[in-house]
Amino acid sequence: MAQPEWMSRFKIKTNDLPEEHSWRLQFDDNIVPDNLNSGWKQYIRNTSAWFKCTSCGRSWPTNRVMVLFNMRLTEREGVVKVRAFRQKCMKCCAAPMEKPTITPDNIDILLENLVKKIRIKCYNEDLGEAPKPYLTLVVKNPHEPAHCEACIAGYCTRV
Repeated sequence: MAQPEWMSRFKIKTNDLPEEHSWRLQFDDNIVPDNLNSGWKQYIRNTSAWFKCTSCGRSWPTNRVMVLFNMRLTEREGVVKVRAFRQKCMKCCAAPMEKPTITPDNIDILLENLVKKIRIKCYNEDLGEAPKPYLTLVVKNPHEPAHCEACIAGYCTRV
């Protein structure tokens, strides 16, 4: 799913937040877990996705894609930075890291859980709810830490 579709879905999901605040979503491949600037809060979730190697065309599913959200609310504007960690093909020697293709249903689940986390972390609401689980894919091979950007960097949550 393309970034504009993430943004339009995010806009719909944030409609229930206080109207005096506008929220925007931006993709940032430079954010890293536990390295927050002052005023920023973090939320990390795993989801399932498909990857496709741009070198050989091989595709593979996984239930271990780490998605990092950093959020901040100032006087009138909320910003969420998002990064979905990449994986590379285990068949190609010099395979590039590939971006995940997350299903629309799982994007909706990620964004619903994100908005709940915004309510908790930015508006101090006590929702008392567990995050909604993502929809899993049928995966025949185990997670390959040597081919996972989050694992290689030491960020993988192993959840």
